[in-house]
Amino acid sequence: MSKDKNKKLTRKITRGAFLSFYWLMRHLPYNLVIGIAGVTMSIAYPFLIRLRRTAKESLTIAFGQDKTPVQIAAIQKKCFRSMGYGMVEMLHYLTHPENVSAMVYMEGREHLDEALKRGKGAIVTVAHFGNFPLMMFYCALQGYKVSSIIRPSRDPKMEEILLNLRTASGLNTIYAQPRRKCVNECLEVLRNNEILFVPLDQHSGTAGSVLVDFFGRPAATATGPIVLAKRTGAAILSMFIVRRENRMQRVFVEPPMKLIDDPDNDKMLQANVQHITDTIERVVREYPHEWGWMHRRWKINPDTHNWAKKKRVQST
Repeated sequence: MSKDKNKKLTRKITRGAFLSFYWLMRHLPYNLVIGIAGVTMSIAYPFLIRLRRTAKESLTIAFGQDKTPVQIAAIQKKCFRSMGYGMVEMLHYLTHPENVSAMVYMEGREHLDEALKRGKGAIVTVAHFGNFPLMMFYCALQGYKVSSIIRPSRDPKMEEILLNLRTASGLNTIYAQPRRKCVNECLEVLRNNEILFVPLDQHSGTAGSVLVDFFGRPAATATGPIVLAKRTGAAILSMFIVRRENRMQRVFVEPPMKLIDDPDNDKMLQANVQHITDTIERVVREYPHEWGWMHRRWKINPDTHNWAKKKRVQST
């Protein structure tokens, strides 16, 4: 089978599996589907070779000096199970939104409300951590007007399905590209005094990025939240969600960050993005199994990559 045909078949199977689980969530009891999901993940885990390899590499970069190979392997397996359960849970709550308030609670809501009282919107930086889509859905159900910057799926048909689900859940989608359109839509959200969720834990090797330290290694990170805050006066907060032992989900909001000033714009951006990244690292260290280690966060070698070498010089 050709590479193109294999890609099309894989995407078709993925869409079919997703829609099948979505149907199950509408018609089967939650506990039964969770049980099915657990068995499915146990069977599928050994076959996720490429993703497991990437997760192991990422975990070794982050914890290689602090944890044994056995401990790293345990975190890796728990991470995949957490991700799988998160997808199933999200499908359940999308089809049964009336159950969300009984299973999700928020700590630090006052920080978010105080930020919105200023009338300039709130920029909420998030990570691919825990069931973060549920966190955004919960905020929408609580009456907040919410938007999120999204990188679309590589499968256009799957992206159309996901877009419809996000829209139905009350989450407005702002695509990361094209850049000018993304910026204009973000500014509109903030000027309307709404919440803008911005993922800030993935590789971003573009001109509008800086190198920051993440688990002791340089990582290219977008500066968007800082640029938007400077332009609009919106507060920047970080928000996370953690699954509890009893399947309850705890959302917690960090206090608004105080922007670090510096006459050198590049150093100002780098210092503030580092502050947000430090917050993400602190929470990931506390709950390592909740972060998406299958993402290649450290793609650029700062000693050999021209863009990275230039950024490193600017930050010193």
